[in-house]
Amino acid sequence: MKSQHAARSYAKALFELARERHETNVVGQQLDGIIEVVASDPELLQFFARPGIASASKRAVADEIAQRLGASKLVRDFVGLVADQGRGEQLPDIAAAYGDFVDADAGRVRARVRSAVALTEQERSTLATRLGAALGKTVVIEDRVDPELLGGLVAEVGSLVADGSLDGQLARMKERLGRG
Repeated sequence: MKSQHAARSYAKALFELARERHETNVVGQQLDGIIEVVASDPELLQFFARPGIASASKRAVADEIAQRLGASKLVRDFVGLVADQGRGEQLPDIAAAYGDFVDADAGRVRARVRSAVALTEQERSTLATRLGAALGKTVVIEDRVDPELLGGLVAEVGSLVADGSLDGQLARMKERLGRG
């Protein structure tokens, strides 16, 4: 929990600086590019997590990654600082928290949707509209096929879970039958 708090604190600081410069989306894209590189290499994540490695070395590696990806000075300095402070392995959590700040500032939320079959563009749009009306925000759908589901879908927005899956309906029916 403590590391999540730290990740949110770093993300908020970066978000505030990016917002002052009207670069929240650009910074988010650059940060996502860096995270893609770091998260895809377990050895690199392990490098950032090792306490025995000098913080200057971690900062240099983070800066090198950011430079190679063409990141702005703000993003290069930020990832260097995070690595220097021994929090490089938290970059994925920081990027996720940064995305949450950008979404909140734009009045949108992300819905993670699992469905038994791939959603069509029309279904995605309809679901986003209905969830948006219920929540009073713009909803961005992040969907994936879950072969474990028998049918239907499960949508999660923050701590809200809307279970319209066949599995969920069967479980609710079983519970009602069990109660008599």
